Amino acid sequence: MSLNEKPSGERIHIGFFGIRNAGKSSVVNAVTGQELSLVSEIRGTTTDPVQKAMELLPLGPVVIIDTPGIDDEGQLGEMRVRRARQILNKTDIAILVADIQKGLQSADLELCALFQEKEIPYILVWNKTDLAPAGESAGCPDGISPAAVRSVSALTGAGIYELKEQIGALAGNAKNDRKLVGDLISPGDVVVLVTPIDESAPKGRMILPQQQMIRDVLDHDAINVVVQDTGLEKALASLQQKPSMVITDSQAFGKVSPIVPEEIPLTSFSILFARYKGSLEPLVKGAAALRSLKDGDRVLICEGCTHHRQCNDIGTVKLPGWIRGFTGRELQFAFTSGIDFPEDLSGYALVVHCGGCMLNEREMKSRIRHAADEGIPITNYGIAIAMMHGILRRSLSPFPDLQELLG
Repeated sequence: MSLNEKPSGERIHIGFFGIRNAGKSSVVNAVTGQELSLVSEIRGTTTDPVQKAMELLPLGPVVIIDTPGIDDEGQLGEMRVRRARQILNKTDIAILVADIQKGLQSADLELCALFQEKEIPYILVWNKTDLAPAGESAGCPDGISPAAVRSVSALTGAGIYELKEQIGALAGNAKNDRKLVGDLISPGDVVVLVTPIDESAPKGRMILPQQQMIRDVLDHDAINVVVQDTGLEKALASLQQKPSMVITDSQAFGKVSPIVPEEIPLTSFSILFARYKGSLEPLVKGAAALRSLKDGDRVLICEGCTHHRQCNDIGTVKLPGWIRGFTGRELQFAFTSGIDFPEDLSGYALVVHCGGCMLNEREMKSRIRHAADEGIPITNYGIAIAMMHGILRRSLSPFPDLQELLG
């Protein structure tokens, strides 16, 4: 990802769905003005979700996702359909593409029901109007608002401009004014960011959560002081103005907490990102499960991105070690990364998730809701580490309402 590129997790995700040979890929290519997806008369040409971050006028930065036909068949087809359904968990706006000559099929109606169940705004697009008899209209199916229906021809381009305008309107409604830290600070405040540089830090650059936090502080006319944990004590002593907040990498909680005076609010990048995704409260509640783990329990550790794992990787090495040490139990650990998140969580006693900086809000909330639906507690790296260091209450000092959850 370019340093100037908007992160995927901050972009509106637009998913194109439908049965095989309805023309999804053709509509995707017409909307984007690019040969983004392979087009063929052969049914099932799109065999796996095609995802691309791009600029789409008049919307701006988006992620376009072309999915396999929802009616695919056979064992491999079932796997493709499952992948297409997984995409719903990250979709901010859904486009259901249907062949105007064939009308809606049962799989299309099932998709409409899923959109409604998951509260995903969607547009029904009647495609191939160039092949329909003159004046023929597929109309508006029962249960679908006429305002959510659009007729196009991916071949001739008819109706594509109007479709893009309608997608743009939905995208505007999907945006919100979430802030990482801006609503917790005032102009002129000093915010200290503790960013350890160790063997897992990328050479020559800051990781995404640090980049975004620096920018959010600047956007709210406050002052960034960025320092390693080894230089924190000296940095605090040199400041003429008391910091309004110290934000640390979760792994450095144990070193940072004794250095930062109690009257200065202390929290972590991971905790602030959990709030940014709109899901801090259930993760705080889930941390209590660390105290009740038993011998033989399985713990699932999830990362929202994929990266080259170092020998002292936080997800696969450090966290399991800390959890074993904290609980004193013989535990089993499983690991997922990227788009993989188990449909069946019943075999786990706890899910520990990363901060989710690479996931969009809808996908992070979907994972948390899925765990809640199965009755499995879920927390995240920063909250779990703060709990295990005995400073969770302090790390939630910017959020007194959440401190009450700890009793």
